[in-house]
Amino acid sequence: MITRFGDEFLSEAELHAAWGAAQLQALTDFLPEGPWTADLEACLYRQGGLTLRVSVLGTYDSDEQSWMWGWANPGLRGTEAVALAGAVERFGQARGMAEFTEETLDLSGFRDPRTAAETLAFAGMGVAGAPGYIGVEAGPGTRVYFLPDDPQVPRAALDPVSLPRTLVTGASLIGHAPRRVVTGYFAHHGVPVHESADRVTAELPAGGAVVIDFDGLGRIAGVSLTARP
Repeated sequence: MITRFGDEFLSEAELHAAWGAAQLQALTDFLPEGPWTADLEACLYRQGGLTLRVSVLGTYDSDEQSWMWGWANPGLRGTEAVALAGAVERFGQARGMAEFTEETLDLSGFRDPRTAAETLAFAGMGVAGAPGYIGVEAGPGTRVYFLPDDPQVPRAALDPVSLPRTLVTGASLIGHAPRRVVTGYFAHHGVPVHESADRVTAELPAGGAVVIDFDGLGRIAGVSLTARP
């Protein structure tokens, strides 16, 4: 049983926080409402008339308060249905991160095991580079998480107007390392940054720049945009 995630895992999750939050919203807006079905052999997920190619990321058992990675599922191990989850395992092995390499994680020691499961899904999405994740109830006490692996899913673009809110929201999700939230967001969008002790500056692709200031505790103290000259 673990009671908290390791610092290395949290730092990795932070890299994907702002981008991931925006991408999850884009996926939510894209998915139609309606009942869902899945054909794991064909790697297909259907909801409200939409069909997507997916991979099984993992499952959360609310009775046992445990998480199982898709690549460790005895019925799916080695199949195409867990291809993206396998990428998460390889990432964890390369960096020695137990959160990504333990087949099953006992989350009962967390204050909120369900939130801990969502954090694992969120980090797995980021590591796999998937455009979001879909969490659905698959039976009594069981929630399954899918990663879309389909070009139909829209990618959240860098929007200068909503950028301050995007960064602040991302920094609030995990609260471990706000600077990594900021630099990770721009890295996802291929935007280079200039860093100093208390500031990150990014030149926006469409012109102008965004300046993010940090306070003495490393928190985001302000986000300001400058227009193209």
